[in-house]
Amino acid sequence: MNSQHIEKSQTAFPDLTPDVVLAAVEEGLGMYLSNLCRPMNSYINRVYELADEDGEGLIVKFYRPTRWSQQALQDEHDFLLELAAREVPVIAPLPLVDGTTLGRAGKVFFAVFPKKWGRSVDEYSDDQWLELGHLIGRTHAVGAGQHPGDRITMVPEQSTRSQADYILDHDLVPEDLVPEFRSLTDTLIAETMPLFADAELICIHGDCHSANLVYRPGESFYIIDFDDMAIGPPVQDLWMLLPAVPEESLVEIDIFLEGYRVFRDFDLRSLKLIEPLRAMRFIHYIAWCAHQVIEDGSSVVMPNFGTRDYWQHELGDLADQLQRIKEQPESYFP
Repeated sequence: MNSQHIEKSQTAFPDLTPDVVLAAVEEGLGMYLSNLCRPMNSYINRVYELADEDGEGLIVKFYRPTRWSQQALQDEHDFLLELAAREVPVIAPLPLVDGTTLGRAGKVFFAVFPKKWGRSVDEYSDDQWLELGHLIGRTHAVGAGQHPGDRITMVPEQSTRSQADYILDHDLVPEDLVPEFRSLTDTLIAETMPLFADAELICIHGDCHSANLVYRPGESFYIIDFDDMAIGPPVQDLWMLLPAVPEESLVEIDIFLEGYRVFRDFDLRSLKLIEPLRAMRFIHYIAWCAHQVIEDGSSVVMPNFGTRDYWQHELGDLADQLQRIKEQPESYFP
């Protein structure tokens, strides 16, 4: 990484002191709050736990200013509100006094959510795989009718190309490794584009892994954190939940799809997109860390981001994944 191109941004967030946070939310909700203002873990945004005067918990999320447009944030809220209206278990933003759900503190947009307790599940039972199929199927049944105005389309020639270009444009790769990175990403895009030619593309969660599924006993699962919602193939919201590669997860896929198909059809041919989507995820994750470095001077999740060892490891993983794509079977189910 050419460090001279990395300058810590001074404007990623204003000084969100407790006073600023509480005042913004009180004005937005039109109510008084208690003095609780507890920071919560968040890699990209700034998130705080608050409480009203009766002690009811609230979560406020201040969105990173340079990551999403106002339209993109509205897309997220519109999807969540429609899901909630259809009684899909999500945590939708609370209405503000001006009738919107998107508040503003200076240049930073924020949203307020009710606090919901729950836990992640590391290993799903058969019954839970069926429940997850129901949940994602219901989510996609709504998503198929959504039309976001400013969200990425998750196909190689669009999302992956823009992410790879962002990485290269900011001189993050050591100069002598740039040809290899460029060659691998160009090959990934060229070889996977045909697989997406006839793929169904709908509004999806986009980042559906176990940490974004909260289990509430007696209520089953809630799906949370729609920051990365996108237009993409439905299988994107399945593959990150699988315990292993597709050929070793056929039982889980079968049970999941049994639940999913209660609410909408699923094209088995799209299972061939899992390995390309995994490779695209590699590039997405690198770009995600790169955005943090460009704006904050470092990546909080990858302390060694930008080192030579980091890039050699990433390039090796990407090369291995490209080989896996070439060797995958014609179909996982007859």
